[in-house]
Amino acid sequence: MKREIITTADGSKSIRLPEMDETYHSSHGAVQEAKHVFIEKGLNALPHVKTIRIFEMGFGTGLNALLTLEAAQQQNKHIHYIGIEAFPVALEMALQMEYEHYVSKENQPFFDRLHAAEWNSDQCITPFFTLKKLEEKIQYFVPEKSTIDLIYFDAFGPSVQSDMWNLNILEKMTALLAPGGVFVTYSAKGQMKRDLKSLGLRVESLPGPPGKREMTRAWKGQ
Repeated sequence: MKREIITTADGSKSIRLPEMDETYHSSHGAVQEAKHVFIEKGLNALPHVKTIRIFEMGFGTGLNALLTLEAAQQQNKHIHYIGIEAFPVALEMALQMEYEHYVSKENQPFFDRLHAAEWNSDQCITPFFTLKKLEEKIQYFVPEKSTIDLIYFDAFGPSVQSDMWNLNILEKMTALLAPGGVFVTYSAKGQMKRDLKSLGLRVESLPGPPGKREMTRAWKGQ
């Protein structure tokens, strides 16, 4: 599948798939969207949890992982980060994103390390951040129940990849979540929210990042 690099409205880069007319991040700003949805409304929703297991649906360019690594360093959180990706971005293209410029100087070298890390095994990136990248389709992924504290659901949009947002996939996500766990996504689709509620999650509609009115966060009961 052809990929091309674009510059989004906040100056940060993303990848566009011309055949799908879809981008990996918001055209209104890749970095500001990731920080708002996944760090501010996701990771920061668990301020008192110091050891966190995160599952990312769609590792993609590694932006969410890099921003989470920096937050872990700053907040003294120990994070085990699992990112699943069926079609990995080539290392050369990933490094052209230049996301290292959006984190502190001491954390800049870790962007390369995230992408160079071996797939399908735990890799210690820093004392605070362990990464496991899974090269696998989510449809074949068998969740280890109640093991994840926070899910970053960052699949391509429902309009172009509806099968990634169906009830079966959301059931897997719900099964993954530990009691008190959080599911967060940029999407505010009504059907998705109804499905999450039917699976027993408490669903919140929150203000979205620039260019998007709403996003969604959902909680699993204790």
